[in-house]
Amino acid sequence: MGTSVQVSPLCGVYNENPLSYLVSIDGFNFLLDCGWNDLFDPSLLEPLSRVASTIDAVLLSHPDTLHLGALPYAMKQLGLSAPVYATEPVHRLGLLTMYDQYLSRKQVSDFDLFTLDDIDSAFQNVIRLTFSQNYHLSGKGEGIVIAPHVAGHMLGGSIWKITKDGEEVVYAVDYNHRKERHLNGTVLQSFVRPAVLITDAYNALYTNQTQSHHRDTEFLDTISKHLEVGGNVLLPVDTAGRVLELLLILEQHWSQRAFSFPIYFLTYVSSSTIDYVKSFLEWMSDSISKSFETSRDNAFLLRHVTLLINKTDLDNAPPGPKVVLASMASLEAGFARDIFVEWANDPRNLVLFTETGQFGTLARMLQSAPPPKFVKVTMSKRVPLAGEELIAYEEEQNRLKREEALRASLVKEEETKASHGPDENSSEPMVVDTKTTHDVVGSHGPAYKDILIDGFVPPSSSAAPMFPFYDNTADWDEYGEVINPDDYVIKDEDMDRGAMHAGGDVDGRLDEATASLMLDTRPSKVISNELIVTVSCSLVKMDYEGRSDGRSIKSTIAHVSPLKLVLVHATAEATEHLKQHSLNSICPHVYAPKIEETVDVTSDLCAYKVQLSEKLMSNVIFKKLGDSEVAWVDSEVGKTGSEMRCLQPMGSAAAPHKPVLVGDLKMQDFKQFLSSKGVQVEFAGGGALRCGEYVTLRKVGPTGQKGGASGPQQILIEGPLCEDYYKIRDYLYSQFYLL
Repeated sequence: MGTSVQVSPLCGVYNENPLSYLVSIDGFNFLLDCGWNDLFDPSLLEPLSRVASTIDAVLLSHPDTLHLGALPYAMKQLGLSAPVYATEPVHRLGLLTMYDQYLSRKQVSDFDLFTLDDIDSAFQNVIRLTFSQNYHLSGKGEGIVIAPHVAGHMLGGSIWKITKDGEEVVYAVDYNHRKERHLNGTVLQSFVRPAVLITDAYNALYTNQTQSHHRDTEFLDTISKHLEVGGNVLLPVDTAGRVLELLLILEQHWSQRAFSFPIYFLTYVSSSTIDYVKSFLEWMSDSISKSFETSRDNAFLLRHVTLLINKTDLDNAPPGPKVVLASMASLEAGFARDIFVEWANDPRNLVLFTETGQFGTLARMLQSAPPPKFVKVTMSKRVPLAGEELIAYEEEQNRLKREEALRASLVKEEETKASHGPDENSSEPMVVDTKTTHDVVGSHGPAYKDILIDGFVPPSSSAAPMFPFYDNTADWDEYGEVINPDDYVIKDEDMDRGAMHAGGDVDGRLDEATASLMLDTRPSKVISNELIVTVSCSLVKMDYEGRSDGRSIKSTIAHVSPLKLVLVHATAEATEHLKQHSLNSICPHVYAPKIEETVDVTSDLCAYKVQLSEKLMSNVIFKKLGDSEVAWVDSEVGKTGSEMRCLQPMGSAAAPHKPVLVGDLKMQDFKQFLSSKGVQVEFAGGGALRCGEYVTLRKVGPTGQKGGASGPQQILIEGPLCEDYYKIRDYLYSQFYLL
């Protein structure tokens, strides 16, 4: 029996809702992503609420709201308490994303789904892993190994590989095969024949016809055209994800063209975001890493981009055309919404969308039809209380404090009475004239009273004898210095500020203005009004989402060639399209479950644990293969004294086996290798490699094999038996391991 695997979507199937999936492997429950959208609708999390307490581990793939936005709420309200695993950038940038989300909403509503403390609590115990790091779970998850791999969509974004008893479950959503300025492409193609592949069909119906450099040229020309006629350009962006690629594009173009138009990056945590990103160069593309190694040039030392954390600084900026990248991309909250309302009625301005707006948001509405148009927008802002409202608020707070103090004193009195206990030996209460008890006031301050109980316990309902009591603690130390206890008391707000500056949960990288905003406890209220906004500005959408398109998705899945395929996160049309394509061309077991529908994708393979006997191991010759060693073993299965299956030497001589070449030859790499050996080599038609004058190499696979290059293949050497033939054959054999 293979490893038991069940998949149950909790959100994000047959639609564009956030991602959240329950995967059970031999009874160990993984939550793959814990997303929410910018509408923060609690009803989306109802399926999660029913299983949150049973989850054993959470794996986060990307640092945006769609992949981790519900984590603070789930841990505070839904009973989620499992350990969380993520890469360092996903952890840090995800934390800043949630800070920005909370602050954006707190400025326009009485947002109470979670607090900053809830965000800190959710992220403080995240277990951080590096790419390709194998992490062995313990306890209930004994035998399970998890590892993040490069997804190529966002900084630190991960494909998760879960391994149990040699079988692999791969979770790959929102990956990108293309190499970008700040990210390498995904490594999903390196996985071959996993037991289960869980992937999205988000772009299954979309084909990108534009080359990257042509798209960048169009992007920059569109921006320049509006700036040169005196218009402003607004790019609604996420907090710390795809915006990084846009910043690099603009920074490089401004450096080359020497533009004087200012660029502003405006979020509540913009400076903190860039501070972190500067230290994450090892997670970025090879070109950025090499540039820093050779010239110490940090790509995110932005010389043409000004970082802002409040809109007042933007309003006070010099007049004239400008480019502003502001959160949120959905235009549901944040600075981008305010700026859009201000700039929408000027036809010279441009709102440039770089991703498809989330369903039901203002951004999606604007992308659905071209201007001119009218949209109804509710604008809200938080203002400090003043005048009679402030007086009434303070009176109410004082009343609540008095009531709280009264309740506390009553509770303390009840506890004091309970501590004495009932007097079972006394039939009558003791009567004591408390008027005869005197208060004594001396140089040590006010009098103190204490109860002297000697040989009896008074009943709880009676008064007790009271005697004057003095605290003899000296007001000075042994050196004669006066001790003032207030000097040693640290106020709570001072501790909060000190923690924020000293590091807190974000290692001291929150600037002072952002920290003060977080700690602002002044009484305030939210005022709202509805506006009819005339949209006369240009609205343009370009694809900078950083996801593979439909053609690349199909090619990648075919190359991986999983035994079983589970499709999630896409519209119904895209899901069904990719499902039918996969059934026809890739694998016979394709599933597209609905919300809370559990599908059993247990492997049909049978895996057994066996021991290698010492007698067998003594005759095995290993050969190095990467980080591992391989050998050909001829053996038979037996049992040890403990009934454990064991591989033992064969009783009779084994028949000779055919030579086995272990490895994966890429024709492009072999071409470069032959060139380095002085062989004239070039590609011929059909992917064949023409080596020298007479010899040709080509890859061939079994006829009719599904998945194309994903199955076993042969390399044919064609040509006459000459000196070049044997020389090239020797070079070819040197690229493999011969068993």
